[in-house]
Amino acid sequence: MTAAVLPRPVRIAGIVFASVLGALLVAAIVAGAWIGVRAASAYQHLRTAQATMGEAIDSLSDPAQAAGLINALSGETSAAHRLTSDPVWRAAEGLPWIGPQLAAVSTIAAAADEVAGTALPPLAEVASAFSVDALRPAGGRIDTAVFQAIAEPARAGADDVAAAAASIAAIDRTPLLGPVRDAVAQVSDLLRTGATATDALARASALLPGMLGADGERDYLIVFQNNAEWRSLGGIVGAMAVVHTADGTLELSAQNSGAAFPRYDDAVLPLSDELLSLYGPRPGRWMQNVTQVPDFAVSAALAREMWLRETGRHIDGVIAMDPVALSYLLEATGPVTLPTGDELTADNAVQLLLNEVYQRYERPRDQDAFFAAAAAAVFERLAGGAADPAAMVASLARAGQERRLLLWSAIEGEQDVLAGTTLAGGLPATDAEAGRFGVYLNDGTGSKMDYYMRADTQLAWSTCALDDEGRATGEASLTLTLTNTAPADAATSLPEYITGGGNFGIPPGVSRTVTYLYLPRGYELTEADLSIDKGFGGGFHDDRQVLSFGADLAPGESVTVTVSVRTPGPAAAMIIAEVTPTIAADAPTEIVADCL
Repeated sequence: MTAAVLPRPVRIAGIVFASVLGALLVAAIVAGAWIGVRAASAYQHLRTAQATMGEAIDSLSDPAQAAGLINALSGETSAAHRLTSDPVWRAAEGLPWIGPQLAAVSTIAAAADEVAGTALPPLAEVASAFSVDALRPAGGRIDTAVFQAIAEPARAGADDVAAAAASIAAIDRTPLLGPVRDAVAQVSDLLRTGATATDALARASALLPGMLGADGERDYLIVFQNNAEWRSLGGIVGAMAVVHTADGTLELSAQNSGAAFPRYDDAVLPLSDELLSLYGPRPGRWMQNVTQVPDFAVSAALAREMWLRETGRHIDGVIAMDPVALSYLLEATGPVTLPTGDELTADNAVQLLLNEVYQRYERPRDQDAFFAAAAAAVFERLAGGAADPAAMVASLARAGQERRLLLWSAIEGEQDVLAGTTLAGGLPATDAEAGRFGVYLNDGTGSKMDYYMRADTQLAWSTCALDDEGRATGEASLTLTLTNTAPADAATSLPEYITGGGNFGIPPGVSRTVTYLYLPRGYELTEADLSIDKGFGGGFHDDRQVLSFGADLAPGESVTVTVSVRTPGPAAAMIIAEVTPTIAADAPTEIVADCL
């Protein structure tokens, strides 16, 4: 048989097609090799940059140390960005399957380079001359000029880091392979942490000069919350002090106790109908109850007004802290010897101030004298420059993150700087980042039994599905278990001041807790279960549905409540529960669950 011979034009066309196909194949192989080599090199630069960036963020409490790390970081990120932004790489980003992987890596490199090459260098330049020792009083004074110099570049840097974090958060993770998806998640977490840290530095450098009296004398009321008797923000207002600042100097100018304030006939400031429905007038009538409202702007304004009425002295701001926060500060100051001969340390502060003092002194005025002496002794160490500055910054940061340190300012504009931070102690805010619950605990015994109470909060998605933009739809549940861990013979072994001695008809040893559960704004309540035969009360607070319930627990007893909610539509993939800080330093005050 004779083989068929194709016409010459067809043979030529076939040869040309084969040549073009071969050339394209060679080009694809070369491009693939090009991208592969550059990807491997970029990966190494990004891994090094990730470690350095994490170290730099951790060092922001000492800007001078962070400055050197930022300079090293920029070289790595610049190389990674250059390797992942050439025309071949950009063209390949349009391909199916591999394209989204390359686009994600390119976005990571660009964001990292924006942070290291643009956002942080101006801050590093100023910070290189800054020493954390500037926070240590010299001759009784803190130089405020250093904070004023950092304020502007810190704000600009914080805004740029936030923009970089937003660009990573916007990456569609649906088509990404596991390793790339994990890398995006890690970098997103890192930049979110960096945005928080740089924002905190910017806000602090903006606020500190004024707070230290650079623009005129200031007076700050410090209220110490007693976590042995729960209130929504931590505990009742116990010891109180006023710190006077002027041109960088600090002076403890007055002390008092929440118990020394009278019961007012009416709330000292108007309370909204929503607050009155939930809490009654109590927060506005007793100094000890101002922290019952889980919004520190309300609590602080009430405390300021009560102080003004009793002393005639105007206050520029209110600071709240608890003995756990004080124990963190004692890690920076070291042990402090009290006039009684006691040594107050980071390890014994909570036990001594919230339990032992009540077993040692029967009379409240003796207890108050002990608290006042402890506050004065710690203040003297801090104002005298005895605290390690880096450790002090770390301890204050930890206390702020745990909502054990709160700050409110009566100075126009300063409260806006605080807004949205944990220091502001605001209501749980549901936004594009997270749906937020609030779990707020209040003592109803009139005792110090909450030293023995434990609160365990669990949070989880029951069902959730993510859309292409990473938003979640589904149901989430929050479970709270309260347990009375007091000794079985608490009624006879503990002093009346701790058990309440039968106040309000509650048997000694029994602890009554009134809990307020704030649901994420806009979410629908689908179910609420209580392990005891009681119902729920509640209402609304600033568009948030609130459930409340009370429980009386004898030693060894527990109560559990579970609430379930449904998203109002596609919502943030993360849910968070903000919880009343208790005496347990290891009990988280923020619980997080992620649909991812």
